[in-house]
Formats: sequence, C-alpha cells, structure tokens
Amino acid sequence: MTLEDVMARIYDSKDFTAGGGAASAVAAAMAASLVSMVARLSVGKQCGLSDEVYEKTAAEMDEISLLLRDGAVRDLEAFLDMKAAYALPKVTETEKALRREAIGKAAYVAADVPRRNALLALKVEHAARDMKGRSNGNAGSDLEVGAVFARAAVGGCLANIRANLGLIKDPERVAELEAFLQETEMGMETDGVEEQKAGKAE
Repeated sequence: MTLEDVMARIYDSKDFTAGGGAASAVAAAMAASLVSMVARLSVGKQCGLSDEVYEKTAAEMDEISLLLRDGAVRDLEAFLDMKAAYALPKVTETEKALRREAIGKAAYVAADVPRRNALLALKVEHAARDMKGRSNGNAGSDLEVGAVFARAAVGGCLANIRANLGLIKDPERVAELEAFLQETEMGMETDGVEEQKAGKAE
C-alpha cells in the first residue's frame, strides 16, 4: 500500500475504504510541508526568530510530513484489518468469541493510528502558531493555510478515535483513549482562546 493508493481511494467517492482518518493525515502532511516552506523562506530575512530556529523548524516539519504520509497509509490499513475482522466466521460460539476479540483488537489499532497522527498534527499547528507574525510576510497566507489544515486534521483524527471507541472491549484502553480525547480537546480550546486574545491585542 502506498500513499498514491490512499489518495486514489480518497478521491474515488465510490470507494468506501479510505475516509476521514486517512484524509486528515494527508491534510496534516500538507500542512507540515507548508510550514516547513515558510520557515525556509524566512531564513536570512530577520523576521523575528533566529535562522537556527527556522532551519530547525523546517527540518522537523519535513520529517513530520513524511510520518503523516505514512500515517495515512496506516490508517487505511487499519480500516482494512477491521473489515477483515468483521468478515470472520460467526457460526459457533467459539467463532463468535474469536471474532469479537479480533474486532476489538482491530478497533484499538484503528483508534491508535489517528491518535498518533493527531499528536503529529498538533506539532504542526503549534509550529505554525509560533511563527505567526514572525516569518516571511510574503508567505503569510501559506502559513495560515498550514495552521488551518493542521487544526482541522487534529479534529478529524479525534473524530476517528471516537468512532472506534465503542468497539474496543478493553476498559483500560478505552479509558486511555478517552483521556487523550479530553486532554487534546481542552488544549485546543485553550489555544483557541489564547490566539483570539493575541489577535485582539494586535
């Protein structure tokens, strides 16, 4: 499975295998590349941060973009594994039990993949916010798009985690994921309030 395979399935509205999780990872990967580009365009321009910071940010965002592209592939693979678990036989009680267990395990992976992608997307959103007003002004719209994509990607990943929670049978894993959802959502709300205050101050 390659990223090109994932993209083809996302664009094909008749294909039901690649959905919001994979699309969120792709959006975050694009966001990371945009933030990296803006950082590179800010080197030597004395925009408010040191060239070392811009170069470090660019390198980190390039790496994260690659991880998120892989994350899109893993999201699709997780869905296909879930689909395979649902296709297991369920005639005997033993088969039913094995099928339930397989679905629960697949559901956890299907929730864990977007969690990992959400963490990466959050790093992109934070990097974009850190450079706001302190990067090459000619690429301001690119930075804004990166920030919007990254934030949307986090929301998309969280939605996919939530969609799989009910299928996970291990209460500890459910609690772990619920805690992550709550912490991340609260953090995003706090960031949004702080950004609004900063905008008013400007």
